[in-house]
Amino acid sequence: MSTTTPVVVRRAKKAPRETPSIQSLDRGLVILEAVARSKDSMSLGQLTAILGIDRSSVFRLANTLKRRGYLANPSVGKDYILGASVWRLSRNYDWSNMLASVAHEQLKALTLATNETAHLAVREGRNALFVDHVACSQVIAVSGQTGELVPLYCTSHGKALIADFTLEELKALYGTRTLPAHTKHTVTSITELARACEKIRQNGYASDDAEFQEGVRCVAAPIRDRDGAIIGSIGISAPLLRFPEERYAEVAPQVRAIAEKIGFLVTAPADPE
Repeated sequence: MSTTTPVVVRRAKKAPRETPSIQSLDRGLVILEAVARSKDSMSLGQLTAILGIDRSSVFRLANTLKRRGYLANPSVGKDYILGASVWRLSRNYDWSNMLASVAHEQLKALTLATNETAHLAVREGRNALFVDHVACSQVIAVSGQTGELVPLYCTSHGKALIADFTLEELKALYGTRTLPAHTKHTVTSITELARACEKIRQNGYASDDAEFQEGVRCVAAPIRDRDGAIIGSIGISAPLLRFPEERYAEVAPQVRAIAEKIGFLVTAPADPE
């Protein structure tokens, strides 16, 4: 074996490389996102203005998407709407399934940290839909199930999902009628519900003090995307005997932290710096 003293060569640090991307694919996705956001069909001119490239290139991109079924032309005119292929993708892999798959490990972590049943929910009209849950090991536990629908206005998950609603938006959702009471603690006034939403925005979490089920206390936090929009909620439920009011100080920060982590995992930029 050679005994020559090795020479250490210090290499200059390379500048970080940008994540490889395909420009035409990126532009095609920009088109799809623009059409999806628009309430009306979009013209070739509108898409050209968004992309900032020549009209013929935009036409070729849009025509490729149309040929694959991701864009379509309405019965009149040459504007673009989403095509059937988008809806097929949506059916096969919808948003709630994606959220549940990303959030499941965090849901387990919340159950482990609190030893209480944890649920993940999305909004479904005037209800919160549980899309995943992890049961705790307690002998006495709250047993909400995946697939269950619960009201928005009187559950912690529901209130977390509508935390950003204004009084006017709540009136548009419910009208001005008195809301049905599930227990003697249920908030039945739209004005009171609006005040509760304001408090949720301030505190970062929603509570349910036996408003939906007698003897059950719940806490949930909204899950927000990178733009701050609420895309889901995560929280725990427990019997009142095991969840005194003082426990909020311990549990609420845990729930908020998990919600923030899920929001980051779901909507983290594709090319982080």
